[in-house]
Amino acid sequence: MCGICCVVSLSVHHSGGPLLKEDIVRLLRRRGPNSSQELIKTIPHLPYQCLFSGHVLHLRGLLTPQPLEDPSSGNVFLWNGEIFDGIPIKVEENDAQVLFHQLCLCSKKSDVLSVFSSIRGPWSFIFYQASRHSLWFGRDYFGRRSLLWQFNQEAEKAFIVTSVSAASDNPWWEVPALGIFRLDLQECAAAESMTLTLHPWKCPSRGNTTDLDAVSRYLPSHVSLVMDDSHSLVTPVIALNKEILGLPKATHSFEFSRNAPDVRILKMLLEEQHKKKLVHQFIDVFSRAVKRRVLCLVRGRDQLRGATMRKPHVAVLFSGGIDSILIAALADRHVPLEEPIDLLNVAFKITDHSRQNSSTKKSSKERKQLPPSQQCFNDINIMTTNSSSFNVPDRITGRAGVEELKSINPSRTWNFVEINVALEDLKAMRKQRIRHLVFPLDTVLDDSIGCAMWFASRGEGLITSQGVISHYKSPAKIILTGIGADEQLAGYSRHRACFEKLGLEGLNEELGMELGRISSRNLGRDDRVVGDHGKEARFPFLDEEVVSFLNSLPVWEKANLALPRGIGEKLLLRLAAVELGLTASSVLPKRAMQFGSRIAKMETSKEKASDKCTRLRMVEAE
Repeated sequence: MCGICCVVSLSVHHSGGPLLKEDIVRLLRRRGPNSSQELIKTIPHLPYQCLFSGHVLHLRGLLTPQPLEDPSSGNVFLWNGEIFDGIPIKVEENDAQVLFHQLCLCSKKSDVLSVFSSIRGPWSFIFYQASRHSLWFGRDYFGRRSLLWQFNQEAEKAFIVTSVSAASDNPWWEVPALGIFRLDLQECAAAESMTLTLHPWKCPSRGNTTDLDAVSRYLPSHVSLVMDDSHSLVTPVIALNKEILGLPKATHSFEFSRNAPDVRILKMLLEEQHKKKLVHQFIDVFSRAVKRRVLCLVRGRDQLRGATMRKPHVAVLFSGGIDSILIAALADRHVPLEEPIDLLNVAFKITDHSRQNSSTKKSSKERKQLPPSQQCFNDINIMTTNSSSFNVPDRITGRAGVEELKSINPSRTWNFVEINVALEDLKAMRKQRIRHLVFPLDTVLDDSIGCAMWFASRGEGLITSQGVISHYKSPAKIILTGIGADEQLAGYSRHRACFEKLGLEGLNEELGMELGRISSRNLGRDDRVVGDHGKEARFPFLDEEVVSFLNSLPVWEKANLALPRGIGEKLLLRLAAVELGLTASSVLPKRAMQFGSRIAKMETSKEKASDKCTRLRMVEAE
């Protein structure tokens, strides 16, 4: 995780003030606490100058300060990404240096695009190609790393592209994850206007023309956007399989009693040879994705020599639900056994006693409807009498999930970190930090998820060891999250509604749209929020190999929404969980983070998720 920023001044008459505001620098430094430096490029006889600001979080290879500059060519590079595959990176090498070396060898536009087409992993970057006076920048196909831009229409004609933003009179937008953008600085300096060229991903299903029109509507009048189709990026994943004609007859007639134990349904499905083979294929693919994300980091020498006491390097955003527990179980395969894994579980204080009592009654009623194998999720309540205000649904399922993980590997130290957030803490940190990170997104949903992820990824809470409760702050720099599972495996309630109304064809279209918009709805925001703690979010469900595998399957292999809630959605994950011995967790219904942590009910219950959130409103910088 790094904080990267470039400010381009296209005016000869620069005011002499700082090119980059201090509040942006402060946010950038929080993302990259291990190294910070700036570089200003002034071009003789040309009326433009560039400030490059790089802030590094050291995770792999040798610590390499940014920006990187090549003295022979004058090229400059800022990198916020991880190369997990596609370009060979040795253990002792730094991926930013390896990538910059390849870019410096590029003489044509197609060469630059070929380099980025080959990368497998999340990235955003800024590359100044001195010989062509070109500024290249962009985000990966899914937009897993944040990048924002701002166009200053005042006399100085400034342009900013950065990982984070700050309050300003000029609007900010997220750089669309439609491809790589190129700006000809020599041409812009000589003209009154600015032309951005987009080199798109080769992905007809995304509808690049429509997206281009949508982006252009938000650009100021002096900025135009054109698309260069002759030089494109190669899409890193295969197209979505929308087959519906080959649906097996057995799936149409597959019926179970609604009163049958849920886990039994999954076990019966696993008796089918085809299903079992498919589940094992998925486990293998997903395990490799998790492995890449837990091993691509620097571990101290004492860690490698087998010291008995190791510190955690990897944490999981952990609700105890199917996504997070599957990630934790597979991380357990690859993280050194002597190294603990932190499970970060966030809960927001229940302040309304009537709501708490109502919730307790509801939980009691739901418990009676559960089979005995699942009633432990509610029985865990008796262990939490001293913190009943934080007994939110995710806390209860999280505790039960830890017990399942201990059962499959009792030798591992699982640090279940109870992160408890009171209303006053939420209000204070939202005003001080979180609203600046969520911006420019501004809905009630953005507020709920952004705040929940900020407190969870900070990792400050309580752990219980041998009956002793103590304060704990997770030192793990890598945080694994389950984002991308619901979008690909029909995990949201809207997917069930779509299926009931439009069938498999409509569900296919909905899933295709989900992945196409995930960059603008989720990932930029989440990257900014997690990165504020000097930590890096990694998304195994959005690994290119995982996405291609899931895209290759017809939809009924991934989900069967004719089956009840808690079984049919994300069916493939549930079958994988049962195969790994995670039976109780395998049948938990989907519960959104804002509801499971109870942040959505903490301040008001009369808002819609899509409403503009007044609590996030950006006022003048403080």
